[in-house]
Amino acid sequence: MLMVEYFKLVVFERYAQFTGRAGRAEYWWFFLANLIVSVLFNALGRATALFALIGLLYSLALLIPGIAVAIRRLHDTGRSGWWLLISLVPIVGIIVLIVFLATEGDPGANEYGPPDPGLATAI
Repeated sequence: MLMVEYFKLVVFERYAQFTGRAGRAEYWWFFLANLIVSVLFNALGRATALFALIGLLYSLALLIPGIAVAIRRLHDTGRSGWWLLISLVPIVGIIVLIVFLATEGDPGANEYGPPDPGLATAI
């Protein structure tokens, strides 16, 4: 159930919130939920065009919250959201970005605000 709660938090409560911070749990649980749904739509899209269209619409709808939560995650590590652009560097950029996103956040307040209190106080 934790994955579903974080997915709801990112998509419905913080849809286009680019400010603040997001903890590792918020980002990675959202990432996992999004990955599972995308793989499911991709598999079903191979069977019928309807699921391919629904999968495309799903991907477009979650583009903004996906970018927003990644930016907030980078803020949690003390980095600017512009670091997302490092993923444009082939191979090495993706690896560096994954390391940044997996790094533990600053324990105290940083220039992007106080640490994310977590799911307990957010819902």
